[in-house]
Amino acid sequence: MTVPLRPPTLTRQPSKALLIGLVVSSLLAVVVLVVLLLSGGPVGFGLSMGLALAPLPLLLAAVLSLDRLEPEPKLHLAFCFAWGAGVAIVLGIGLTIAGQALFAKAGYGAQVVSTVGTVFLAPVVEEALKGAALLLLLRRRREIDGLTDGIIYASMAGLGFAAVENVGYYLLSFTQGGVGATIQLFVIRGLIDPLGHPIYTSMIGVAVAYALTRRGPARYAVIPLGYLAAVLLHGLWNGSATTGSLSWIGLAYLVIMGALVFLIMVTVRERRHLVATMGVHLPAYQQTGLVTPPDIAMLSSLPGRRLARKWARGKGLGKEMSDYQQAATELTMLHLRAEREGMDMDTFAVERNALLGVMANSHRW
Repeated sequence: MTVPLRPPTLTRQPSKALLIGLVVSSLLAVVVLVVLLLSGGPVGFGLSMGLALAPLPLLLAAVLSLDRLEPEPKLHLAFCFAWGAGVAIVLGIGLTIAGQALFAKAGYGAQVVSTVGTVFLAPVVEEALKGAALLLLLRRRREIDGLTDGIIYASMAGLGFAAVENVGYYLLSFTQGGVGATIQLFVIRGLIDPLGHPIYTSMIGVAVAYALTRRGPARYAVIPLGYLAAVLLHGLWNGSATTGSLSWIGLAYLVIMGALVFLIMVTVRERRHLVATMGVHLPAYQQTGLVTPPDIAMLSSLPGRRLARKWARGKGLGKEMSDYQQAATELTMLHLRAEREGMDMDTFAVERNALLGVMANSHRW
């Protein structure tokens, strides 16, 4: 089979809308942090900021480790993180306060207003705002090829939100109870339950990704169900925390960990299925000379892919092997997307040839 190869690149034109969203969200996050600095002072803010950022590299690494098979565009990932840290935080605070004000105006006491805000309003408002990042990516639907993509984007929005929110909570704790109280809160929020927000919002991410990767109009009905699951998980944790009961907190924690296990199972199953699918679509390209039987065996096995990257690094071909594996993965996903969406042949050929161009430029073994 002879194919005209396009320039070898996987880079796509950045979206101006996403760039604007990234800048606006980042500026809002900076504004929130400056307000916290001015209100809490440099000592409390410095401690709070340090504690909020301490687990973040590990959490980001854990989320991005799910993205190794077919990495998402860095702009999209950065947008989701900034959206959670900026727009979702600012609007979340504003809308929750406005909702509490309505309950206070209706004559409810301060304790009831506080509980309503924490247990009901915050989960409803915050999950809608964090999940909005996924809905904004619907226009870039080609970047969401599976449920794992939805989990990754949602987790990034959740991590951004949690990072800035934690600064505020730690600073408040420092103001009211000093360093000891702040460290105690860090143990709960930063060590015991650091993945709360990513897990909640991932319910929406799974639902949005499911709607985008299935057929039929009824698939969009899954999105509100995902939002409801996110709100219930978030409300369960907030509600258990307000009771101060270790039993309720333990129960809520087990439920949330159960949701985490579900998300891990989804990603593992989907990754294995995608890798196995390569053995179905890639043999058709053996005539190009870009795919050989050993290549197919390597690409169709997660351990085989890891060993190939290790071998290639030893030969000075690490980048070439990574590019080749990514292009082959995206080629397989292109076939799956074409089957799912009924892509016209011209569009399919253009994208296919671009990926084959990358494979041709990278295959040096």
